[in-house]
Amino acid sequence: MRENLQLNEAGELRHLLSIEGLKREHLERILDIAESFAVLPGRQVKKVPLLRGRIVTNLFFENSTRTRTTFELAAKLLSADVINFNVSVSATSKGETLLDTLRNLEAMHSDLFVVRHQHSGAAHFIARHVAPGVSVINAGDGWHAHPTQALLDMFTIRRHKGDFTPLRVAIVGDIQHSRVARSQIMALNTLGVTEVRIIGPCTLLPAEARSLGVHLYHDLESGLEEVDVIIMLRLQRERMEGALLPSAHEYFQLYGLTEARLKRARPDAIVMHPGPINRGVEIASEVADGPRSVILQQVSYGIAVRMAVMSLILGARGGENE
Repeated sequence: MRENLQLNEAGELRHLLSIEGLKREHLERILDIAESFAVLPGRQVKKVPLLRGRIVTNLFFENSTRTRTTFELAAKLLSADVINFNVSVSATSKGETLLDTLRNLEAMHSDLFVVRHQHSGAAHFIARHVAPGVSVINAGDGWHAHPTQALLDMFTIRRHKGDFTPLRVAIVGDIQHSRVARSQIMALNTLGVTEVRIIGPCTLLPAEARSLGVHLYHDLESGLEEVDVIIMLRLQRERMEGALLPSAHEYFQLYGLTEARLKRARPDAIVMHPGPINRGVEIASEVADGPRSVILQQVSYGIAVRMAVMSLILGARGGENE
């Protein structure tokens, strides 16, 4: 099973490629470590020396703002040296193969590659071909997975709700094309929530949805009844083939989260969104900016979670490269 590639012989994290194949204790350990890093922004000295002397390379073949920036900041707060690899002007645009690019970066003594790629499975491919002393974190690959986004979402939920066990969580929108949703569903089920609901039109729900351990809803209002957490997703138009939807206006009329619809959820329900937000398409501004929104906290927690993952992966290898 390919996900075993993530663990070393001691069962510790060597790569982070997917939530699939990880146990509850792996996820909880990451969240626990992230808790210790979440306090750093309030300190006068924010850096810690855990990755001093390590080189982290951000290898992004797809555009990103939040993910790349938070990975870069997380690595720098751990005192690592960071290389941002600009694919648009790199040798890959001149015909160099991905493996040749990797070999050259390994020759620069990179310890960790943070990879975002438009093709599903790209991070697994890279992890299979890197040198033994190099690790890989999947920062999003095609429709497949975005594990650190799911982990920062779990951290956000735990910070606001505590125990996962009694929770009902609704994920709303374009599940079919969302690597984030797939990773969230796996993480929520691994952490033992009572129920995961996915809500959206038939054209935006995956054919294998029922096998994912979720309950399906096509009506937003009924799907939001008594939920504790609402995760809104944007429409992944760049990954859609053909006209799967009517207009954005009509989508908002059916599936946009408004204050009126939010009242269907529990009074203390929180609203999340992995970003970027399309206001007036999947969420109303008064909800995105309202008292139950924790969207900006998700961004802040992303730094702590990515620090936890990097320190855990490189820490598991100890000083083998030194």
